[in-house]
Amino acid sequence: MSLYWIIFIGVALLSWLVSSRLQHKFEKYSKVPLPNGMTGKEVAEKMLHDNGIYDVKVLPTNGTLTDHYNPANKTVNLSEPVYYSNSVAAAAVAAHECGHAVQHAKAYAPLKMRSALVPVVSFASQWVTWVILGGLIFFRTFPQLLLIGIILFALTTLFSFITLPVEINASQRALAWLSNAGITNSATRPQAEDALRSAAYTYVVAALGSLATLLYYIMIFVGGRNRN
Repeated sequence: MSLYWIIFIGVALLSWLVSSRLQHKFEKYSKVPLPNGMTGKEVAEKMLHDNGIYDVKVLPTNGTLTDHYNPANKTVNLSEPVYYSNSVAAAAVAAHECGHAVQHAKAYAPLKMRSALVPVVSFASQWVTWVILGGLIFFRTFPQLLLIGIILFALTTLFSFITLPVEINASQRALAWLSNAGITNSATRPQAEDALRSAAYTYVVAALGSLATLLYYIMIFVGGRNRN
């Protein structure tokens, strides 16, 4: 078995473990109520207002762990288990997404960079699989096609790594506010931190997996060129 496949299988297994752990943590802390009984919606609105943000709406969205901030229409979209719940998990997730809204309001540089890359990465993600597949099939006659695919995939990998500081910073803002605003106390603060740390690990694993795949394609390209 090649080194790449060992790394690939290892990253895939790690990704599954991290995802399973995140779901377990969310379910666990979803059963722990906040001392003040605030719902995810109320936590989100208070964090936004405490940071002087009044032009961002907090909306419910379908699904589980589908929470996100949309800078295009300035909405914090919370999954229904978060929007309506008064749990520690809901407060942590809601505050994290509002952390992105605060980043947007303060023109946080990594978020601006990630937002600027979204159209490019969206295009790259749509075509990269087909371009790389074509590059592998027609490598002997048109090796440049694989190189184009590698460049497209590199953009998605770059996006994954730029996402890391954005997500980590949003969690840091969330945890600091939850504590300072008295939303969490000495008992629930570590639980909120544990939930957000588990979520952050998913982004780390995704970035490492993308990097491993990128290196694999580069090795194929370089190895093929050397044989020609």
